[in-house]
Amino acid sequence: MKKQEHSLDYRERTYRSRVRTRGLVSFQVQIKETDLWVSSDRDSTVEARDLVIACRHPLEHYIRAHPSFLTSLVPIAEDPYAPSVVKDMLKAACQVGIGPMAAVAGAIAQCVGEGLLGLSAEVIVENGGDLFLAAKRPVTVAIFAGGSPLSERLGMRVDPHEMPLGVCTSSGTIGHSLSLGNADAVCVLSRSAALADAAATALGNRIRSVRDIGPATDWARTVEGIVGGVVIIGATMATWGEVELVKL
Repeated sequence: MKKQEHSLDYRERTYRSRVRTRGLVSFQVQIKETDLWVSSDRDSTVEARDLVIACRHPLEHYIRAHPSFLTSLVPIAEDPYAPSVVKDMLKAACQVGIGPMAAVAGAIAQCVGEGLLGLSAEVIVENGGDLFLAAKRPVTVAIFAGGSPLSERLGMRVDPHEMPLGVCTSSGTIGHSLSLGNADAVCVLSRSAALADAAATALGNRIRSVRDIGPATDWARTVEGIVGGVVIIGATMATWGEVELVKL
């Protein structure tokens, strides 16, 4: 499940020092390749760790039994006998025409986040830049877009009625994710964090220049379950759907 890291800032997660979650307790949970930054009403490190294991164990077992699940760059048929986290990844991948591992970070973030909601009224789970949000207050998600002049200048405001929500990002120029495109940032919003994660990768793959933004975002509008998104390549930005941008 490990992927190559390309950005020192990303690898060391230094962006986490800039996160502000007023009134919540934040803590890190790391097991193998899964490295989460969690914010909730109280320190739930032990419970979050148990949830990560509960998510990863069936996923790892499924990969051992189905090695193509780990390596495929195209969708794999949905499996009614698969564990729930695998089903979520398979479904998301099929919706956007990509391999199921493109949904792994979002799927685990949501799996852990939903589990913690039984203990906390508010939960935010960040998994390598992919987010599961469930808060009773507005949340602003900063957009990190590498060398783009728009990087960390804008954020997406998410209101309480829009949550729980997955907000996932892919990039062809920064981070660990495999991308076939050149966008500095592709952010996708969906009630399913697995779908947001897979769709961000699929959308990013379609954008190799500014000319590709229009056709790519038109495609994204057709994917059921995507709420909206943002694309940044250089100094050019496009948004669609239910996205509220704010200056940082």
